[in-house]
Amino acid sequence: MQDPATRQVVFINAAHVFTHYSLLILATAVLGMVAQSPVEFGTEYGPILAIGTAMFVLYGLGSLPMGWLADRFGRKGMMAAFFLGTGAGMVLAGFAESRLTLGLALALMGAFAAIYHPIGTAMLVEAATGGRVGRAVGINGVFGNLGVALAPVVTAFLAAKAGWHWAFVLPGLLCMGIGLLYLREPAFDSAKAAAGQKPFPTIPAPVVKRAVVVLLSIAAVSGLVFNAFTLLIPKLMEERLASSPDLLPVVGLLAFAATLCGGLTQFTVGHMIDRHTLKVVFMPLALVLAPCLAMLSFAQGWVVLPLSALVAAAVFGQVTVNETMTARYVAPALRAKLYSIRFTVGFLGAAAASPLIGFLHKATGSLSLGMLVLAGFAVIILVCALAFPNRPEELQPELWARRAPGTGRAAPPVAAE
Repeated sequence: MQDPATRQVVFINAAHVFTHYSLLILATAVLGMVAQSPVEFGTEYGPILAIGTAMFVLYGLGSLPMGWLADRFGRKGMMAAFFLGTGAGMVLAGFAESRLTLGLALALMGAFAAIYHPIGTAMLVEAATGGRVGRAVGINGVFGNLGVALAPVVTAFLAAKAGWHWAFVLPGLLCMGIGLLYLREPAFDSAKAAAGQKPFPTIPAPVVKRAVVVLLSIAAVSGLVFNAFTLLIPKLMEERLASSPDLLPVVGLLAFAATLCGGLTQFTVGHMIDRHTLKVVFMPLALVLAPCLAMLSFAQGWVVLPLSALVAAAVFGQVTVNETMTARYVAPALRAKLYSIRFTVGFLGAAAASPLIGFLHKATGSLSLGMLVLAGFAVIILVCALAFPNRPEELQPELWARRAPGTGRAAPPVAAE
């Protein structure tokens, strides 16, 4: 593997796995904690899940300055800090013996995990070759989804066989080990990699502004829906399909099966994006999400599994579309900063997921109301999808210079920056 761009993508994909894996350990580990450590953490699902609130808050707020920090310390240094810091946070969480120490360790982990999306996504887009950004983002999304899918099944297995502590410690050590390997990797030369590629087109400012407004609006809502669903899916499988404490590994396998569909969708969506406009790909996903969440609010038995798979497909497929939006409508010089803003907005919504699901579950004793609330937010995502530009210039950037938006006249020379 001598190609620097290929090595860059491999490490970025690995970082995406650990980002989502680390954030979802608690969602399944809590099912073991209530049985294995009732004195230290209590026996109620909602309050323990809420311990992760600070983790998601720092994960969201921490994204905002990352673009500026990368300008000062370099993207390679920031990604090395991601691997080592996120891994250390997981290890410390495994040694926690109280709610306070667990919350602090998770908060530390969330702060370092915040590095990945604004920095890693920008690096990924730069390393994508042949103009196939959609394919690169789609494959990267599969790795992120792999982290989401593996978290419940591996955590459930480790918690059942070795105790919930090891469910944090082992992946933390692995993450730090990959970080040490990454430190040996030479810094990626994005300018050299971009040599010979077509320059970014001059896009009319009104089109860029519309795309950015819609993108940030989607981020605020989809962040909540994405995080809430990935947090509650292990509990959903336990409530509707495997209620016995002895079936914890089965809960993990069911959650894995459902979220795996999201990964397959991201791969498919990534290929479709290189052939179709973003809105054409986005609309079917947005149309599926709300009704499936509404049906999950009352569904029982094995029908929960295909419904959960459809929701996972829609939720994760949208992530690939959203990340490609920035690559198509924002100039390279501004991408890292916009990714920082976008992920901050999105993960502030995500930070609300943990206390929201915990509160609604405690108040009602089930996840039914939580699912209905998420269905309401999914309707907002559909409205945003309807408002997004549908421009053929996305697939033929040279057309931006030939006609203004909505007319046949030449577009004015307004830079995307």
